[in-house]
Amino acid sequence: MKVILNYIFSLIIFILLWWLVQYITNSPSYILPSPYEVFLSIRDNYLLLLDHSLITFFEILLGFILGILFGMYTGILLIISKSMRKWMLPFIILTQAIPIFALAPILTLWVGYGIWSKIIMTTLIIYFPITIAFYDGLKRIDPMIINLAKMMGASTYSMLIKIRIPFALPQLTSGLKLAAAFAPMGAVIGEWVGASKGLGYLMLYASGRVQIDLMFSSIIILAFFTILLYNLVSFISNYITRWDPKSHIK
Repeated sequence: MKVILNYIFSLIIFILLWWLVQYITNSPSYILPSPYEVFLSIRDNYLLLLDHSLITFFEILLGFILGILFGMYTGILLIISKSMRKWMLPFIILTQAIPIFALAPILTLWVGYGIWSKIIMTTLIIYFPITIAFYDGLKRIDPMIINLAKMMGASTYSMLIKIRIPFALPQLTSGLKLAAAFAPMGAVIGEWVGASKGLGYLMLYASGRVQIDLMFSSIIILAFFTILLYNLVSFISNYITRWDPKSHIK
């Protein structure tokens, strides 16, 4: 309840600042629409916004899930295989030098204008933070615990499942929260490059027809998705790390 009240308070402050800027600058609606004009746009175009929102939400959610799975799998490979660490870790870091915006047109060319190019973009944009956070958590185990487990005859698989992964969860959840904030960006970038559906496409459509209130409506819904996903991840993270007091600092 406290979290909801905090968001409501922040929303009120944001709307007041928005209205104040619009009032002071006296900007026309085709430059900066007022909060009320955007509210009317959402009300009048809710079916259109819902149609495009569902596409983007599906792209974000599926890309987010795939990014988590691939990132965790890569983190496990890096921790259990020395040879994988030698060649794969530098390669993963090197790929981050490539601007994610540059990949969008290439993926559209390879995969097409359908939803899969956007899902792949979402997966790629969160893959690195998930991989590095999970790998960092897996290797930050007290060596004494690992040595004790080996002395007791624990296999590599047993240590991974019963020691490394549970101890790595706080680090993983930090990566998940970061990924939740970045995931919508990946889907929208893909839609900007080439799409016929989605909030990113609707933003470009509205901008090209000087329907700035509709463009702002799309941005607000995308922001709502981001907040919703972040808080869902935070809730799940708090549950799976409830044993760790460091993860629950008030």
